[in-house]
Amino acid sequence: MMQKEDHVDDLLLMLKELTDAPGVPGQEEPVRRVMRRYLEPIADVSTDNLGSIIGRKVGRVGGPKIALAGHLDEIGFMVTRITDEGFLKFQTLGGWWEQVMLAQRVEIWTRQGPVIGVIGSKPPHVLAQDERTRVYEKKNMFIDIGAGSRAEAESFGVRPGDPVVPVCPFTVMKNEKLLLAKAWDNRFGCAAAIEVVRRLHQESHPNEVYAVGNVQEEVGLRGAQTTTYAIAPDIGFALDTGVAGDTPGITPDEAQGKLAHGPVVLIYDGSMIPHVGLRDLVLDTAAEEQIPVQTDHIAGGGTDAGRMHLFGAGVPSLVIGVPVRYIHTHASIMHRDDFEQAVRLLVAVIRRLDAETVQALKA
Repeated sequence: MMQKEDHVDDLLLMLKELTDAPGVPGQEEPVRRVMRRYLEPIADVSTDNLGSIIGRKVGRVGGPKIALAGHLDEIGFMVTRITDEGFLKFQTLGGWWEQVMLAQRVEIWTRQGPVIGVIGSKPPHVLAQDERTRVYEKKNMFIDIGAGSRAEAESFGVRPGDPVVPVCPFTVMKNEKLLLAKAWDNRFGCAAAIEVVRRLHQESHPNEVYAVGNVQEEVGLRGAQTTTYAIAPDIGFALDTGVAGDTPGITPDEAQGKLAHGPVVLIYDGSMIPHVGLRDLVLDTAAEEQIPVQTDHIAGGGTDAGRMHLFGAGVPSLVIGVPVRYIHTHASIMHRDDFEQAVRLLVAVIRRLDAETVQALKA
């Protein structure tokens, strides 16, 4: 029993380290360092030339190559200009909705270390009635770091091009199965890829598994293109978060995934229609292993599978994820049981992906 508790503690520590690490698109190095530290004891680790990380775990030499791809980057911002008064103008990195941005804490990661700031907003006392009902546009927002001039902001180490990261420390909620953090999209996928390899570490399997942390997914699935070229996988899984549909105001037609109801298999997203045979193998495996599973679709947006499945002559691919509340905001919530069940499902599927099965999927 103690051994199991120790593992749970180790898992929570990994989740904390991955989500707390700053890593907006193009500036993923801190997250990559964390992922490397967890992969090196259990896999052969390499990188591509953009900064994505690849951990290779061989079960059978020459067996099918199975890619499990999370992405290192989170949505954030980049400093574009310092005003004469010392405020920062910025560019969004990834998809943001203006109403979740105002009055939120951020950190600017300079060469001298992090500088705390807040996205400025007017108090309601000075708003005209029509202003109160309008969405405040991103182009008019700014970050206040407490500097009184451009020179003072520069003395803090701030420069155009510096990454700006949302602030939300990893927190275990009152219901200890619920985990609050920034960047579940998509440190979930990075953690799941690591955990699958860790569970396969002491056992044989009929393939070669690649745990991948891709860069720059949020701005165009860019790392997935280069790592897929480096690996040349036979089967591709994008491990990414889905929209939780279990909060007020979201209809089943908008999102179907619910926390604590198991991993989500995407039957459609804006970048890929999944391989039917692979989808059926995953759903049949879930039924055989008595793992709860949900299905959903995302009409807008895409995942790394959108690049993976188009490599070479084509790679049968699928998205497996977990429902997460409030993705693409500063603070999001994941259920630990969904993470556990997603890992169990992936391990069970990998055990079934021998050369004969993979060849049949490609036929």
